[in-house]
Amino acid sequence: MVVQTAPRLYSIEEYLTLEESAEYRSEYRNGEIVPMTGGSINHNQIMINLIIALGLALRQQDYLVYTSDLRLWIPRYREYTYPDVLIIKDEPIFQEGRTDTVINPSLIFEILSKSTSSRDRGDKFTYYRSIPEFQEYILIDQYQFHIEQFSKTSEGNWLFKESDDEDGVLTLASANCQIPHRQIYERVKFENEPE
Repeated sequence: MVVQTAPRLYSIEEYLTLEESAEYRSEYRNGEIVPMTGGSINHNQIMINLIIALGLALRQQDYLVYTSDLRLWIPRYREYTYPDVLIIKDEPIFQEGRTDTVINPSLIFEILSKSTSSRDRGDKFTYYRSIPEFQEYILIDQYQFHIEQFSKTSEGNWLFKESDDEDGVLTLASANCQIPHRQIYERVKFENEPE
């Protein structure tokens, strides 16, 4: 008979203390500390492409673009996470007592991997929707041309669009910004996955 022990639960204060001296980042999920997986070369290339494109497209607007080094606190679900790319309209609002953790993203981009796609599409999207300022969610596949876009309407509903079009353009609904798909996937090499 195998006896499973419950995972140790940590307080928010314990997590933040551990995270400050950790060699790698971890998410906090309502008491559990979950190490983050490393990114692939495609993941990194897409993130770089996004940062460059968004930074240039939004430089004359009231939006700030941040990478996965900035932590996000989602109080309703007691979750700390590190979105791949997040955009904040106007100025960041920090969690009380912190200068490294924000609470007000307008747009979030996640680059999907086999190990994260279910969570990014499921729980994370549910959690992100609890943020009042959150308006748009973009999921980018790193293995093929495929972009999913969720945009919040003025009535509070979410519209879904997706595209596999290499010549398509991602038009952000909540910011005056268009990025060609080829720019997002520039220098990304798709390889056949082993069977």
